Amino acid sequence: MDSELLSLFEEHVRIGKGLPPQSADHMLIAYAYYKQSVVGDNVHQRPVHSDVIRTFKHDAWVRLKGTSKEDAMRGYIAHIQMLVELSKEEGRLG
Repeated sequence: MDSELLSLFEEHVRIGKGLPPQSADHMLIAYAYYKQSVVGDNVHQRPVHSDVIRTFKHDAWVRLKGTSKEDAMRGYIAHIQMLVELSKEEGRLG
C-alpha cells in the first residue's frame, strides 16, 4: 500500500472527527468508505430490520463491495474534503 495515501487517509480521519455534525446521508457515505478502507468487503449478515441504524450502515458499506482499500481511501479523502468545504460554505467551520 502507498504510504503517502495511508498518511493522507489518516490525516482525513482526524479531520473528519473534528467536523461539525453532518447529515445522516453524508455520515453513512463516510462510514462506508472508512470501513471499506480499513476492513475491505462487508461479509457480515444484514442486521434485523428493527435496528435501522445498523441496517443503514451495513447497506452503505455493502454498496462498496469490490472496491479496493486504496480506492476506498481516495473516496473517503474526497468525501471529507467535500464536507469541509460544505461546512465552510454553511458557516459551520472557520
